[in-house]
Amino acid sequence: MSAFVAKHRFARIPARKARLAADLIRGRGVNEAMELLQFSPRRAAVLYLKVLKSAVANAAQDEAVDVNELVVTDARADDGPLLQHRLRWRPGPQGRAMPVRKRTSHLTVAVAERVQSEETPEEKPVEKKEKKRKAE
Repeated sequence: MSAFVAKHRFARIPARKARLAADLIRGRGVNEAMELLQFSPRRAAVLYLKVLKSAVANAAQDEAVDVNELVVTDARADDGPLLQHRLRWRPGPQGRAMPVRKRTSHLTVAVAERVQSEETPEEKPVEKKEKKRKAE
């Protein structure tokens, strides 16, 4: 079982805001995750929807994979560089200049097939060891 990964690097959204959409889909089935992202009001949801579709398409290239059994195993937003690798400046009060950081992020989605748990034999209950009581 291998994971199929898709990335959107240098996405023009701060990682802090993108993580809110990533938290929505992590651990869910692919179909449910797509539906959540489609109706989510967050701007990052549109970006994650594209990345998720790309990861599913990557998985579909393998004929042994059932696309309907895929699960989002990893969805994350890592910090990218500042736009043009520098601060921008805006006017501030009393002639000052205020810095503006235009942040980017790297969005990653990994999908893998749902693990079919085979029926395991029932575990034997662990017996507690009896404490030796001191006779008085």
